[in-house]
Amino acid sequence: MANSSTPAGDAESSSGLWPAIRKLFDPDSGERSLRAQLEEAIDEHEGENGDSSAEDDAKGDLSGVERQMLRNLLHFSEHDADDVAVPRGEIVAMSADASWDELVETFSEHGHSRMPVYRGQLDDVIGMIHIKDVFPFLAEKKEPPADWTVLMRQPLYVPQTRNALDVLADMRAQRMHLAVVIDEFSGTDGLITIEDLVEEIVGEIEDEHDELPEEWIVSIGEGMWDCDARAELDDVAQKVDPRLAEVEEAVDTLGGLAFVLAEQVPPVGKVLEHESGWRIEILDGDETHVKRMRLHEPPSNAAKDD
Repeated sequence: MANSSTPAGDAESSSGLWPAIRKLFDPDSGERSLRAQLEEAIDEHEGENGDSSAEDDAKGDLSGVERQMLRNLLHFSEHDADDVAVPRGEIVAMSADASWDELVETFSEHGHSRMPVYRGQLDDVIGMIHIKDVFPFLAEKKEPPADWTVLMRQPLYVPQTRNALDVLADMRAQRMHLAVVIDEFSGTDGLITIEDLVEEIVGEIEDEHDELPEEWIVSIGEGMWDCDARAELDDVAQKVDPRLAEVEEAVDTLGGLAFVLAEQVPPVGKVLEHESGWRIEILDGDETHVKRMRLHEPPSNAAKDD
């Protein structure tokens, strides 16, 4: 006779993920961390069942998407602020000296709800401007303040090494949705929004303002490559030359590499020499960051091609 205390579905779900998770509370499980045990349970489930999302859904088990989110959550605390931040070269910011019309135009062009405000250069971020504080003047056709910086709010400032989970806790506690990441010299290293942190768990979140992906590293022939400054050095190493990614400083993008080589934001037209022989020509940018550049192959490489 069947034991009436056993749920009817247990026999059918004995190979599911939840029975494996229940084993984690077995006192004989050893000294492994709960994190390691959870990940092992997910690995075992996927090893036994493969990618069986539809089947898992049918029996109420975790789907493939849920398992991936759980993995991301387990590793979330391993990241620091520098890992999750928008790199310096991609920050859209406003100069405190900009006019009201320039401020409105920048909000319209980029579709952001918040932008950091700097004085002089991006390393001196003095506040944050929110579209909610700008919109009433536009909607009600009111005269804007002579100095729009009076509308600024205070952002959160965090060091590069601050744990991502702690950054999220800070943002929740202080009810701030934007954090400026500061490097060891108190310069601006990057920017973090609540969305950036959530994406580390749930994956990329596309909205109506996101543009279709574009090629950031394009060969134009004759040993030259046109690149977006946001291109990751790992991608440059894979597509162009691994030597370009060999840099001691904590930079992840071509724009960051250009900043390191020039020891400042290089002006348009500047040609930087990399130790590998590659030359980096600045094609587009402004006083706060580089936007586009052209890589010129070392003469030794060109000779080999001939």
